[in-house]
Amino acid sequence: QVQLVESGGGLVQAGGSLRLSCAASGRTFSNNAMGWFRQAPGKEREFVAAVRWSGGIILYADSVKGRFTISRDSAKNTLYLEMNSLKPEDTAVYYCAARTRLVVTGWTALSSAGFYDSWGQGTQVTVSS
Repeated sequence: QVQLVESGGGLVQAGGSLRLSCAASGRTFSNNAMGWFRQAPGKEREFVAAVRWSGGIILYADSVKGRFTISRDSAKNTLYLEMNSLKPEDTAVYYCAARTRLVVTGWTALSSAGFYDSWGQGTQVTVSS
């Protein structure tokens, strides 16, 4: 099992920036991929960005491409999400997710919530207009 703890959320004005962090602990050696999802009130959880932990694959949702940057620090077992040019529609609870089970069917499901088997508790991001 991997435990994930998000931090860095808060209230920011439109056009501002925030940096989210996700610290992983436990069986972190088995991490194959990590990602960020978000859920706004009354909406389903949606994919934001993901990265294969060993490198080579980074994926973004179209809605955040060019504004958000996902990165990882393997030495610290920490995932980051740098969010710039924030919009009110970015307001949501942001969740960190990890895939620890072996990936045998490829990486095409990297943007699907079902691909991941560990989740954090989430951190609130609120963007005011």
